[in-house]
Amino acid sequence: MMDYLSNSGAGGGARLGLIVLATDETLEFEARSTLAGRGVQLLHTRIPMQSAITPATLAQMDADMPIAAALLPAGLDVIGYGCTSGATVIGQARVAEQIRSEHPSAAVTDPISAVIAAIGHLGAHRIGMVTPYVASVTAPMRALLADNGIETLAEVSFTEGDDRRVARIDPASTRAALLEAAKTPGIDALFASCTNLQTYAIIDEVEALSGLPVVTSNQALIWHMLRLANVDASGWGPGKLFEQ
Repeated sequence: MMDYLSNSGAGGGARLGLIVLATDETLEFEARSTLAGRGVQLLHTRIPMQSAITPATLAQMDADMPIAAALLPAGLDVIGYGCTSGATVIGQARVAEQIRSEHPSAAVTDPISAVIAAIGHLGAHRIGMVTPYVASVTAPMRALLADNGIETLAEVSFTEGDDRRVARIDPASTRAALLEAAKTPGIDALFASCTNLQTYAIIDEVEALSGLPVVTSNQALIWHMLRLANVDASGWGPGKLFEQ
């Protein structure tokens, strides 16, 4: 009988998996804008998340991580957990451990790990940060960045505690917040945190106006996943990060 099976699924190429928060309406859209027409498979699953963004609700995702990961097909090259603040609160190593309990051969990343890698790749050390978070969520993120040699010199926050509302923050407002942070002397990069925050449409403009590289959670996560999958993604996404 003729062999009717191919060596790969739809799209071929690298096989990427995303664990997306139940409340997230932005990550998948921005990921598609980077990967559309590329020879890469991107497969999604969801993880329960309450709309209230607090350290306690973020930590609750730990127990659900293996359950969500198990819903992704086997044989993935890289799996990304799509929550910047969640990975900060749960811990990067714990996130990887939970996902690898179901996918032991996959490389694993998350937005805060990706952001640290991206800022280092750009040669930056002092940032202006824009977040939607309340202070109790932002503080551990600043501490984690500092532990990795990244000093936050400016912070602008929308102090939004409802993730459903974060998805509705106007990109123009985020643009203005980034440009406000860019006025702080001494910073060498801008960081917009949260996978539910719309940023793709403004990255290039903010870079042009500020003269600073811009790193965002979704941009960095997709860049890092492609990098871990050994994909040359030069020019695929927005910003100086994808230029290099």
